[in-house]
Amino acid sequence: MPHTASAWKRLRKSEKRRRQNRAAAKKLKGQRKEVAAAIIGTDATKSATEVKSTQAMLDRAATKGYIHKNKAARLKSRLVKRLRAAATKPAPAAK
Repeated sequence: MPHTASAWKRLRKSEKRRRQNRAAAKKLKGQRKEVAAAIIGTDATKSATEVKSTQAMLDRAATKGYIHKNKAARLKSRLVKRLRAAATKPAPAAK
């Protein structure tokens, strides 16, 4: 346990930052799962809008320092790559 007032304050600040970082990470993870489900689905316009909103969310998280800017760029690149692959893949044939 901290002994000085400055150590107590540092503990409070680090705990607050930890909660904010975890909340942001959970929100990003949930959004990425939604995009993955939308890409697998058949609605191309919905998946494109989901990817766009996820890209904006990743940019915001990188700007605020929740994730590194290179990680945001990497995740955005992978999202677009998956979206394009799903767009070129032929639809399943009906039996």
